Amino acid sequence: MSSQTSLDFRKNAAAALKDGSLRAAMQNATGAISRKRGDAMTQVDFEALREQASTIRMKVLDNLQMYVDRFSDNARKTGAVVHHASDASEARGIISDILKSRKVKLVAKSKSMISEEIQLNERLKEEGLEVIETDLGEYIIQLAGESPSHILAPAIHKSRQQVGKLFTEKLCCDYTEDPQTLTKIARKVLREKFIRADAGISGANFALSESGSIVILTNEGNGRMVTSLPPLHVAVLSIEKMLPSIRDLSPFLRLLPRSATGQVLSSYVSIITGTRKGGETTGAQELHIVLLDGGRSEIVKGAYREILKCIRCSACMNVCPVYRTIGGHAYGWTYPGPMGIILTNLLTGLENAHPLADASTLCGACNEVCPVKIPLMDLILKLRVDKISAGLAPAAMTWGMRLFGAAAASPTLFSSSKRLAHTFWPLIRWMGGKDVAGRLPEPSVSPLRRRLK
Repeated sequence: MSSQTSLDFRKNAAAALKDGSLRAAMQNATGAISRKRGDAMTQVDFEALREQASTIRMKVLDNLQMYVDRFSDNARKTGAVVHHASDASEARGIISDILKSRKVKLVAKSKSMISEEIQLNERLKEEGLEVIETDLGEYIIQLAGESPSHILAPAIHKSRQQVGKLFTEKLCCDYTEDPQTLTKIARKVLREKFIRADAGISGANFALSESGSIVILTNEGNGRMVTSLPPLHVAVLSIEKMLPSIRDLSPFLRLLPRSATGQVLSSYVSIITGTRKGGETTGAQELHIVLLDGGRSEIVKGAYREILKCIRCSACMNVCPVYRTIGGHAYGWTYPGPMGIILTNLLTGLENAHPLADASTLCGACNEVCPVKIPLMDLILKLRVDKISAGLAPAAMTWGMRLFGAAAASPTLFSSSKRLAHTFWPLIRWMGGKDVAGRLPEPSVSPLRRRLK
């Protein structure tokens, strides 16, 4: 299993800052997505829609277990087999047992961040199964032996030149950097995998409690291939993905694609209710739904519960100045960006991820774009408080902030400190290091207030 490196966030970020091609790719991609999102949102009443979506999500969180139980009962009535997993290990075991008992050899997967969270691919490969990612971005990073850098566009950090070289090396094709040609090359390989696959594994964007249906939004059509061509379909999702009924789906169908890619509507919206019925020519003959708790039942009871409203649109990442500069791998686990800062600490423990709490400028851009009104900035601030209360902040930072607080509380001391800062700046720069204090502007000899007088 791959290891989490969130504790090395500062080192990871420093390495990312030195990668010019990564920074260029991130700025270009996230900038383009954010502009498209802004244009798409002018067509709707964003504030009204996000208020409606937030209300629905809070209704679910206030009665989460009821909606989970209702979904499970109704899904079973449609012919699905529902499994409940308390943690990642149990979820991996359930899925592995299903596949082994059906003698599955080849698995076709559509993009699923929950499968990344539970490290499903690694487990299945250890057991000798061939697992192929069919989302183009996921397929690219699978060939590269990497993890996703973005929850929506996994290969956002790669340039077309890098993808061209990767395809030449791994697929033995002529080099090209033309996106359409590269897509056709991948399609030719993946089409054969779709046809041969013994099982398909997918995630789900939402689960409808009233009907026991799962909802999947995709743009490439691979989601429908994975869920309808193989005889066996395994859907793995976390319990907070519930919506009361199909009537509550409308605002999310309008908000999610606009927030994610700037599209008015996703290319494919699939609502899967049970197994293939008599007279139907597509659909899995056997459907298993694995519902992962993974700590959500405890999170929903606490102060951070609103993070479970998240619909994984990635809008907060695309506007975050930290994420846009360093990419997703620096965060060291499945979920990057503002939502990832919070989720990673909650799901893996503050002791394993606390440096991420500082991976924010607190500019508030994430709050403004969140389609379900998660107070991301407030939750990150709370994480910082919890980090200090738990004694996880570096001693130098703790004492430094205490000294600053004492100086800031005294006008005389603060004024004197400003005058002394210029004199002692060479020493401060030397102690702080060229990558920290060395990047700060040199204090002025005369403060602005005095110059204005």
